[in-house]
Amino acid sequence: MPEKNNNRSSVRTGAPMRRGPMGRGPGGGGKAKNMRGALMSLMSYIRGQAGIVIFALVLAAAGAVFTIIGPNQLSRLTDYIYDGLATTIDMDGVLRVALLLVGIYLASAVFNFIQHFIMQTVTQRTARRLRGDIDTKINRLPLKYFSGNAAGDVMSRMTNDVDMIGQAMSNSLSNLVTAVAQFIGCLIMMYYTNWIMATTTVVATVIGIILMVVIMSHSQKYFTARQESLGDMNGYIEEMYSGHDAIRILNAENEVTGKFSSLSQAVRKAEFRSQFLSGLMQPLMTFIGNLGYVAVCVVGAWQIIEGNITFGVITAFLIYTRLFESPLRQISMAMTQVQSCAAASERVFEFLSEEEMEDESSKTQRIDTVHGEVEFRHVKFSYPSAPDKEIIHDFNVKVAPGQKVAIVGPTGAGKTTMVNLLMRFFEPTGGDILIDGIPTSNIPRSNVHSQFGMVLQDTWLFEGTVRENLLYNTQGVTDEQMIEACKACGIHSFIKALPQGYDTVLSDNTAISAGQKQLMTIARAMIQNSPMLILDEATSSVDTKTEMITQQAMDALTNKRTSFVIAHRLSTIKNADIILVMRNGDIVEQGNHEDLLKLNGFYAELYNSQFEEVS
Repeated sequence: MPEKNNNRSSVRTGAPMRRGPMGRGPGGGGKAKNMRGALMSLMSYIRGQAGIVIFALVLAAAGAVFTIIGPNQLSRLTDYIYDGLATTIDMDGVLRVALLLVGIYLASAVFNFIQHFIMQTVTQRTARRLRGDIDTKINRLPLKYFSGNAAGDVMSRMTNDVDMIGQAMSNSLSNLVTAVAQFIGCLIMMYYTNWIMATTTVVATVIGIILMVVIMSHSQKYFTARQESLGDMNGYIEEMYSGHDAIRILNAENEVTGKFSSLSQAVRKAEFRSQFLSGLMQPLMTFIGNLGYVAVCVVGAWQIIEGNITFGVITAFLIYTRLFESPLRQISMAMTQVQSCAAASERVFEFLSEEEMEDESSKTQRIDTVHGEVEFRHVKFSYPSAPDKEIIHDFNVKVAPGQKVAIVGPTGAGKTTMVNLLMRFFEPTGGDILIDGIPTSNIPRSNVHSQFGMVLQDTWLFEGTVRENLLYNTQGVTDEQMIEACKACGIHSFIKALPQGYDTVLSDNTAISAGQKQLMTIARAMIQNSPMLILDEATSSVDTKTEMITQQAMDALTNKRTSFVIAHRLSTIKNADIILVMRNGDIVEQGNHEDLLKLNGFYAELYNSQFEEVS
């Protein structure tokens, strides 16, 4: 459909709902409820790239191992120099060890570069796939989801949360493996070199690990709160930006600013709490590392006095202490990112596991040649949020091919709901809707949608050229056909007056009125040339003079096409073949304009309220 559906009502699709593609299999078995579940969902999602990720992590571990070997060789180098101070330094031995060290550190650098390149590639592929799956998921969700969730929150999941996952994957995963490998390797090498000094370093470090675990256990909830509050704020910003004109007209700037400040404050509090607790870990690890330096120097001095070690061992241990403490810093930073990643993953996979509309792959019936007969047979409808409150009660009407049907009535009578049921945006809770004798419930939604051109009360134009907006999702249209439709709607002269005519890019800065936007959407429906039409207050944004021009175009457009027109301006539907007068979900009157006026009933009351001169 070329038009955006802006109806945000909560609905029930009638048919059983199914889990999305992420609900099982790649999505990780449903909604992630905690850090472990969210991370398991993410790991399951990227399992197709598990081989290359494992290879990168092996390289990261290998790079860490080469880094660990270095201090042992530096100890030999130091002993060569220290022993030669009293006599002559063995330069051949020094050069051999120096060249070996260069080779070790070069190999470590190469491995780390390769693993970093691989992880960045995997990260970007995963982020692109996540955004694509979210985009696909949006088109599979029923309208009831969007009635309960702000558009900005969905956007936040696609942007902020996916970016957070990408950053964490590219940095934390490889850093975590490198840090763990370096930590274990250092532990082994230290005990291999001298168990007394190794134990001294480990005791100081264990204290830091215990404190780090305690901090993490208390900070995860704040990372989740941060992502949720950020989504709420983005949703509010999106809504207020789209309604900016109404806010200014209603002089509600102060109220909006106050609400935004409240949401921003919630983000600030969650951000502060999460970062404050996670920020404690790095200075804590720095203190533990410095404490380890002091302990190594004191115990090392005692060991030299006892003659148990050489000076080179102390040199090696000072480096080991740094290398042993450095992984703890990296682990603390990586765990901070992992917590953010878990919170973001929970929101993303929660969205991907939402229930979708009914799978219609098994439906084989299609309408290829439409005659235009439409029948509502005992149709009933109620919203799932209020199943006991029926909106449409036993609706019955049969429309012959080519007839123009107008649906009128007060606000809330069920006019737009009937059209949404016809389009299968909603599913009836009872009865059937038939097109050419075939129940629409037996036809795929895409096939039903393709039979209708639709002009909504709320216009939708995207940032692109006039031509792209007019020809949106319509193929094989010539320039002559496009121009003819625009002339019929009276906007050809306006478009030609634009700087680049039909190639002018429409944006927020383009001078175009609400009425002109509406006329462009009407022209778009003409160009689409669908066998049936739905016009929902299609002339609501145009003035009286333009309405006359548009009405002539609409008459030509609806000629020999089955069309449904929702109108509050009753002057626009005088020539309708059938006028359905709705009230509280029922058809209270039915007939053409003259017959309904003669009844002097509800329609006449509505008409006379608009045109007092009509008796």
